Amino acid sequence: MIDRIVSNCDRLDILVHKEHPSHRAAAKYKLDQLKYDCQHLQASMRQIQHGRYRREEDERQREELMSRSFTTNAAASETSLYMDYSLKHHSQLQNTNSEMDNLIGSGTSILDNMRDQRSTLKGAHKKILDVANTLGLSNTVMRLIERRTTQDKFILYGGMILICIVMFLLWRYFS
Repeated sequence: MIDRIVSNCDRLDILVHKEHPSHRAAAKYKLDQLKYDCQHLQASMRQIQHGRYRREEDERQREELMSRSFTTNAAASETSLYMDYSLKHHSQLQNTNSEMDNLIGSGTSILDNMRDQRSTLKGAHKKILDVANTLGLSNTVMRLIERRTTQDKFILYGGMILICIVMFLLWRYFS
C-alpha cells in the first residue's frame, strides 16, 4: 500500500513539471509535503512492525520458559543455568543496528527536504532580486542583503560543526 503511494508520488513529481508555471510552485510544495508525510508513515510502519516482532519474540520466549519442566536440585545430578550472554549481546546489537537504520533514514529524509527547500528559496531569491532591480533599489542595499546571506551561511555551518562536536563529546562520555 505504501509502495503504491511512493510510486504515485513519483508519477506526480513528473506531472508537476508539466503544470502551468503559475501553479507549479504550489503543486511542488504540496507534493513535497506528501512525500514527507509518506516517509514518516514508512518510518512509523517500521517501528510498529519492530514492536510487533519484539512482542512476538517476548511471547515466544515466555511460552518456552513456561513450558520447560523444572526439577529439584536433589533430582538432578548437577545444577546448570542456560544463559547465553553472547546471544543477549547479539540481540542488543541487532536492536541498536535497527535503531541506527531508522535514525539514518530520518536524517536522509530531513536532508532531502532541506535540499528541496534550498531550491525553492533560490527561486524566491532570484525573483526578489528581479523585483528589486525593477524597483530600482540601490546597490548598497543589494550588497547588504548578500552579505547577510553569507553571514547566515557561516552561522549555519558553525552551528552544524558545534552540534557535531557536542554529539561526539556525548558519545565519548557515555561510551
